[in-house]
Amino acid sequence: MEFCDVIKNRFSCKKFSDRQIEEDKLTAILEAGRLAPTAKNLQEQHVYVVQSSEYLAKVDAVTPCRYGAPTVLIVAFDKNNVFTYPGEKRDSGVEDASIVATHMILAAENQGVNSCWINFFDPEKMAAELGLPENEEVLMMMDLGYGQEGAAPLPNHNSRKALSETVSYK
Repeated sequence: MEFCDVIKNRFSCKKFSDRQIEEDKLTAILEAGRLAPTAKNLQEQHVYVVQSSEYLAKVDAVTPCRYGAPTVLIVAFDKNNVFTYPGEKRDSGVEDASIVATHMILAAENQGVNSCWINFFDPEKMAAELGLPENEEVLMMMDLGYGQEGAAPLPNHNSRKALSETVSYK
């Protein structure tokens, strides 16, 4: 698929079928995340692939936003392995994990797999449910699967501000 088509066609799916993603497609999605750039190439991300009924129930206990997806990716990062910016006020953890997640969400579309970025959850509760190490912080969760018949973008999906409202030249 052409990259511009991937960007234009991708939407947050809110109705998934129970059809599981093929292993080769899941691997391609995960590989896109692995190849994402990170500050100083620290690669502090850790992606958890949740597919078992036991762990999907744990996801459901933390968020109402799984929408029946048969796979959920949980993207975390190692807080002890981040680049700290000059000024010591920010580090690269959130942005690097966001780049990883964005690569995977676009790769999913390219593979013909629907997705939804989940940010409606308590990251600490999700980390506890998964038994993650204390040094890992959960950034986001991503539903993955195939949309049910009739799954479509939300009505406001194509509503975008003009570039003149979001870009300034200096």
